Amino acid sequence: MWIFYILYSKTKDKYYIGFTGDSIHERLRKHNSDHKGFTGSIGDWEIRYTETHLEKNEAFQREQQVKKWKSRKMIEKLIRTEHPDV
Repeated sequence: MWIFYILYSKTKDKYYIGFTGDSIHERLRKHNSDHKGFTGSIGDWEIRYTETHLEKNEAFQREQQVKKWKSRKMIEKLIRTEHPDV
């Protein structure tokens, strides 16, 4: 099972889009750990959206699709479809 996910940092006021074959909570822990890279310097990332896919290529394609949007409005609309109160 593969998970497409969107994280949000209040500190950066940014979204991070990715996919993983790991547990989503383990992946979040890694993002919130001190490491080099976009998510490493801030430890307040939270999960805002997830989708489960059976195949790795499906999760990867979904990640690429959402990244190509380059639109905060569209990302937030997607998040609201699953979490209308966000």
